Amino acid sequence: MTIAAASKAHLAFAHALADRSGAAIRPYFRKALAVASKGGRAAAFDPVTAADRAAERIIRKTILTRYPNHGIVGEEYGNVAGEGRYHWVIDPIDGTRAFIMGSPMWGTLIGLIDGARPILGLMDQPFTTERFWSDGRRALWRRPDGRQLRLRTRSCARLGDAILSSTHPDLFGSSDEATRFGALKSRVLMTRYGGDCYGYCLLAAGCVDLIVEAGLKSYDIVALIPIIEAAGGLITTWDGAPATAGGRILAAGDTRVHQEAMAILGR
Repeated sequence: MTIAAASKAHLAFAHALADRSGAAIRPYFRKALAVASKGGRAAAFDPVTAADRAAERIIRKTILTRYPNHGIVGEEYGNVAGEGRYHWVIDPIDGTRAFIMGSPMWGTLIGLIDGARPILGLMDQPFTTERFWSDGRRALWRRPDGRQLRLRTRSCARLGDAILSSTHPDLFGSSDEATRFGALKSRVLMTRYGGDCYGYCLLAAGCVDLIVEAGLKSYDIVALIPIIEAAGGLITTWDGAPATAGGRILAAGDTRVHQEAMAILGR
């Protein structure tokens, strides 16, 4: 899928959103804080904290002040329909489980959709001060030392040479999903778990070759699509459809290994 380019104004605004949300999140990280489960006691543990909610509130308030006609899709406070072609898709802390255990493998996701197309994506890690973003033209990484580098995926022609990542095996809720993932896992060089959104950015940076997940929502993935594609990668569902709505996701740094993986996952 070809990604259109975002305007300079939209990109600058996304950076401002990340600055404000990061300032709201940092005081909570590696501190004692209450954790609630959005599903209640009878459902699977789905954590949310005051940090998630504070960050999304400031993002929403800032969007509605600057762009009152834009729609919003968010994890914590639902959707705003909007009146035009633009929708912001936000996840204030992607990787809340990592956040509450003090691991830095989490981030704030800010994406912008024009109609049905993701045109801008940003992942901010306010604790390490890293930031990954794309305006549809190129993908960039601000390192902890402040330097900016162009993101490029790496070449990987075959599954036997691939490093595979996934947030957790529990994502594969059905036995069929688990079987397909297991078949793929048995073919790769190495598998590691626990990345959340950070893993996708490592793929864009050429450190990981494949990411396979299931059960994702649009706010889990929209911001990451422009980053991966502008870095030279490919991100789809397991059967090759656009990844914008979430679901079963396959991301690869090289189209050859993407095709091999999809032949196993999509059958």
